[in-house]
Amino acid sequence: MGTPNRLRQPGGPHRVVVVGGGFGGLQAVLKLRRLPVEVTLVDRRNFHLFQPLTYQVATGALSPGEIAYPLRAIFKRDRNVSVLMAEVDDFDLEAHELHLRPAAGVPTPSKIPYDTLLVSGGSRYSYFGHDEWSDHAAEVKSLESALTVRNRLLTAFEAAEWESDPDRRAAWLTFVVVGAGPTGVEMAGQIGELARDTLRADFRRIDPRKARILLVEVADRVLTTFPSSLSVKAKRSLEKLGVTVLTQRTVVGVDAEGVAIDDGGGEPDRIPSRTVIWAAGVTASGLATRLAELTGAESDRAGRVTVESDLTLPGHPEVFALGDMVRVRNAEGSPTVLPGVAPVAMQQGRYAAKVVGDRLRSRRTSPFRYRDKGNLATIGRGAAVADIKGFKLSGHIAWITWLVVHLWYLVGFQNRLLVLIRWTSSFVTHGRGARLITEPGAEDPGPVLRNPRPSSDA
Repeated sequence: MGTPNRLRQPGGPHRVVVVGGGFGGLQAVLKLRRLPVEVTLVDRRNFHLFQPLTYQVATGALSPGEIAYPLRAIFKRDRNVSVLMAEVDDFDLEAHELHLRPAAGVPTPSKIPYDTLLVSGGSRYSYFGHDEWSDHAAEVKSLESALTVRNRLLTAFEAAEWESDPDRRAAWLTFVVVGAGPTGVEMAGQIGELARDTLRADFRRIDPRKARILLVEVADRVLTTFPSSLSVKAKRSLEKLGVTVLTQRTVVGVDAEGVAIDDGGGEPDRIPSRTVIWAAGVTASGLATRLAELTGAESDRAGRVTVESDLTLPGHPEVFALGDMVRVRNAEGSPTVLPGVAPVAMQQGRYAAKVVGDRLRSRRTSPFRYRDKGNLATIGRGAAVADIKGFKLSGHIAWITWLVVHLWYLVGFQNRLLVLIRWTSSFVTHGRGARLITEPGAEDPGPVLRNPRPSSDA
């Protein structure tokens, strides 16, 4: 394994710049803070987002502040860690500089130097060449998009309550989730619970339990990364919540009025719907494409850049890339795509920090090896599936396992406590306390009296 020429700085500590405050970047900094290095964490947001629970924000089960934690608060006691709110504009690999641009209007330096660079840019959902669909099919990968979905879901029920035309009312009460991976399954299950449990007595003109929820998947079963026996159980649990699972179907059109679904048998079916949620396919961050261009590294159709077995880029041992945006060369030299889940990024972040520490001590580090701890997915109240070290769990025991794991990995004791209280309350009362329709940027003028009565001294 090569060692960067600028590993040690005679005039100061080794400078490590980490791009991305997600799971990979966060774990890297948590390990690096214990080393004699100067760390700068760069992110366009000022918080770490617990992405596996964004769908619960989208369905009103949790509030945004319960799954997000300020980055500065995490590292407030670590004097060797600085947080910089900015977006990456470009890389100058020869000069060892990261070029930046402002994020959210916050002034930022135009560039910062580094001795070691860790890039964890993540991924986003792919609309398979139809980015225009994103205007009508929102995803739940970010906090902002989760709030958009929450607004659309709750607005649909409000609109249906006062819609007199049966066809238009049916369109408002039809919800389409595209993609039956863990996020899609969890999202569809939560909408089912929202309609058939939480909202069942809230309206006077409609019965929310009659809402139509469709889960569309191009494969022949849901949760394709799970054993087929668990896929069958997950589908059964979804159907109990009123979800219709449509497998071996392809979405070929999305607009403001609905979706077109092709089953391969002729003309696509047109499904009127005012609420479409996208959870199908991912594409790597644009940072991966740029790093591939600068280093000559291979990349795949999803934009993932290929890194060496130690997560570094070819010819640049001082630059690490990790998480959803990379493929890793295995012992035979072939690129391997690891699951796009949080444990992969977390393990890679810790590994990259270990490599930095080993280099400072002039030690060698064995190649990265992912330790698969299993898969978890929740479908609804008391229903989940889990594949852990060969043990296939379902029902309540899988659901409790899912709860414990997610509480354990949440950042911040306060967030863990709040989420535990919120989940306990929801389980007992069948309620959801964050069912709010909000408009970003809108100001509340307070109560307004439209036709005030003239005062007696007018």
